[in-house]
Amino acid sequence: MWGYGPGMMGYGWGMGFSMLFGGIFWIVVVMIGVWAVAQLLRSPDRAPAHEKRSSALDVLEERYARGEIGRDEYLQKKQDIRAPSSGK
Repeated sequence: MWGYGPGMMGYGWGMGFSMLFGGIFWIVVVMIGVWAVAQLLRSPDRAPAHEKRSSALDVLEERYARGEIGRDEYLQKKQDIRAPSSGK
């Protein structure tokens, strides 16, 4: 006899909770899969903003390496590039 008395198998809340948590489980699995694929497809040259180097700093370092500018000028310009803009 289905659904009668304590301890008997029935189609009440047990089935509803099972379906609810089963659905949540698969939603989480799909979300993890989408996140993993996005991480794999992200291009390596797209570094986070705090890791990106300024192209101006690259040019400055090249000029210093070629001897076009001296140490003092290099250090001053490097400080200028790294300083936050004052909005002028």
